[in-house]
Amino acid sequence: MKKDVQQERQWAVERFYLGERPHSICVSLDHSRSWLYKWIDRAASDDPVWYQDKSRRPHNPGHCTPAETEELVKLVRLNLYNNDVFCGAQAIQWELQDLGVSPLPSLRTINRILSRNDLTNRRTGRYQPKGKAYPVLLAEHPNQIHQSDFVGPCYLKGPIRFYSLNMIDLCTGRCGIEPLYSRSGRAVIDGFWTVWKRIGIPAHLQVDNEMSFYGSPTHPRGMGPLIRLCLHHNIQLWFIPMQEPWRNGVVEKFNDHYEQKFLRKTTITSRPELLQKSHDFEYRHNSQYRYSKLGGKTPLATLEVMSKKNCASLDKNRLQTIHWKNQRPDSTMWSDLSAVT
Repeated sequence: MKKDVQQERQWAVERFYLGERPHSICVSLDHSRSWLYKWIDRAASDDPVWYQDKSRRPHNPGHCTPAETEELVKLVRLNLYNNDVFCGAQAIQWELQDLGVSPLPSLRTINRILSRNDLTNRRTGRYQPKGKAYPVLLAEHPNQIHQSDFVGPCYLKGPIRFYSLNMIDLCTGRCGIEPLYSRSGRAVIDGFWTVWKRIGIPAHLQVDNEMSFYGSPTHPRGMGPLIRLCLHHNIQLWFIPMQEPWRNGVVEKFNDHYEQKFLRKTTITSRPELLQKSHDFEYRHNSQYRYSKLGGKTPLATLEVMSKKNCASLDKNRLQTIHWKNQRPDSTMWSDLSAVT
């Protein structure tokens, strides 16, 4: 059909050049005079394909994203990527908001810009739960619940093998990283205690069923060093079901970031350098990484806000207690007390 229309335009112009009257051409082809003269003018141009349709796209779209905004989004994304932090649409929007960009592009606009410039990364698949009910711990305060897991064995240049003990505070998103060179009972409790000295002792600790956490396969009913440590400090230790790592989903996701942003991009050749760079990555994560569950704040900023709220609530309770102590008891209170006595 399209070729027939183009052929019709060529025939009409050819008949006009042969001297046929425009009226007879328009009547035979069932078109108007304006249609005929339009294609006569197109044929007079130097375009070899004048008989084809041209794009009707407007030259100045009214709702097109400005080129300056698109370049700014690309630069912010490149800066976040080079700093080894989150560089998705939400993180870019938060960074633009901190820079004072107005009007602020929406998440959909940022996603279109990233997709148009091939700046998106493919996501990995999710775990498929088995559908079994299991208690879920809810974190409402800092250091209420920690999730912990091991990454490794990992290898440095040379015959140096190590494990990384990773821990996450579910409420604030803060992480704790401590490299260990064995998973013996003494090394494990030393690693936990070292991390707790930096981020605090939790009320609940959730781990998987790794042997170094629960004890020894030789004595399965005996309490391992970690269990004894938690009982001594009134920490409730939780073990997730066997072969269900999504129960520890927060720390498992952090392990993926740890491997991508740290292990694959950092060259380490000695043990002191490993310890220093692990702590540097921990500080960079806690001070620069932004999470949507935290409202776009970093873990340390969230901890600061929650600490101020807790202090304000404690001061309010203290003032209420002082006010109650300063009140004089009324007659009904004295009558109630006398009735009890």
